Amino acid sequence: MPTRVRLTLTVAVALSAALAALSISLWLSRRAYVYRDLSRYAAAQATLAARAIQEGAEAGDTLTEEPLLGSGGKLSPRVLAPRLWRILEAIPDYLIVVDRDSSVVYMSEALRRLDFDDRTAIVNALAEIPDDGPAALLDVDGGVLLVARGVQGPSVVLKRVIAGVHAGGAIEAPREYIITVFFLFPLILGGALTAAWVFLGKPFDQLNRITDEVAAITDGRSLHRRLAVDDSRAELSDLVATLNAMIDRLEQSFLGLRRFTADASHELKTPLTVLRADVERAMSDGTSKSERLVALEEALHESARMADLVETLLTLARADEGRFDLHLEPVALAPLLRDVYETALILGETAGVEVQLPFTADAVVMGDAPRLRQLFLNLVTNAIKYTQAGGRVDIGLGRHPDHVAFVVRDTGIGIAAADIPYVFDRFWRADRVRSRTIARTRDGEGGGGGSGLGLAISQWIAHAHGGALAVTSRLGKGSLFTVTLPLAADQPAESFIEP
Repeated sequence: MPTRVRLTLTVAVALSAALAALSISLWLSRRAYVYRDLSRYAAAQATLAARAIQEGAEAGDTLTEEPLLGSGGKLSPRVLAPRLWRILEAIPDYLIVVDRDSSVVYMSEALRRLDFDDRTAIVNALAEIPDDGPAALLDVDGGVLLVARGVQGPSVVLKRVIAGVHAGGAIEAPREYIITVFFLFPLILGGALTAAWVFLGKPFDQLNRITDEVAAITDGRSLHRRLAVDDSRAELSDLVATLNAMIDRLEQSFLGLRRFTADASHELKTPLTVLRADVERAMSDGTSKSERLVALEEALHESARMADLVETLLTLARADEGRFDLHLEPVALAPLLRDVYETALILGETAGVEVQLPFTADAVVMGDAPRLRQLFLNLVTNAIKYTQAGGRVDIGLGRHPDHVAFVVRDTGIGIAAADIPYVFDRFWRADRVRSRTIARTRDGEGGGGGSGLGLAISQWIAHAHGGALAVTSRLGKGSLFTVTLPLAADQPAESFIEP
């Protein structure tokens, strides 16, 4: 069932329940009000009759010896005096006067007109009606409300007056209300359902449009499309903004994937081409033994380079999927840094670059020692590779209250300000021609100048250890790479070790 229909039906059910509850509440209130009004009217009639009897008793005008058909049809020996009789006959509703012997001495004309059974039922119920108490409802003649009032005074021989009123009005008024509600209910419900259907129409039309637009984005080539934002509805605007942000991330991911695939293919194409040429040269009949050995050595070098590239790609892929587990343990960085420094001295000597370790600190971090060594060595190797002969590379380790900082500063070619946001992207190299020219002086002619993955994997290692990798640089003025790592708990007081 469509959501719009379900919501409309939900509104219908909720509105029906609310209207039903309201109608019942109003009906009960109306019924109670009518009963209360009739009870007050009957009480007023009884009080009026009791006062008339009291005034008649003071004038010596109460009873006379004339028979009256009383309770159960037997004759009552006494009735009211004619003057009181005429006064009480002016009251149009039910009225009964009882003497001290509990005999009925007066019945109003309305009671006398009742049939014998109804009249007898009323007379028999008189004893159950308390004086000055609440009204009693008898199921006689469609419902009769009776109220009793006592007659006061020592000389009065009459005991109580019972006044009644027909309770049909208490039933008819709520019944008329129910009939009115019965006719109005469908109109109110129909109007509310129509309003709900129309009100829900626009947002659901917009949702359907959003669904169609999202469905039209079928592949990576259509990710440039964006959904139109309607500011008139905040909820839908937020949804559209979220979807647009998601599509933007997907577009960037697809672009990165295509760029990654193209770059990986390019990086693998060069060593494969060289490898094929070396193998063909080695297999040629006119190749001497020494030339064949040189060709095989170059082929081995290129195959090792491809193996390193593939291993790096697999490492990054596992890291992206969260499947790469680091073996974390307390690692003292000072010995690790000295090992990296000794390796850097060898690399720097070969490249004609001076490598210095001006300062270091005694610090322990929770980390994976081989990966931390790879991180430091990547940065040092990268600095040496892109620093001209005669330049200088400084490395150091500084300790702070809650973290340690490993820095690598070089006097190399530097990085343009516009290129700095991209230096950690995979396969990215600023000014590839210049960087490869510098790199060939390190690797020899035909060298690849690196795959462009070193800084990407270095950043991943830093982040995996809860740290960060940052760079500041000026074109032609060198670069400064800084790795910050959190210190392990329970570190001793700060100390520095001279190199």
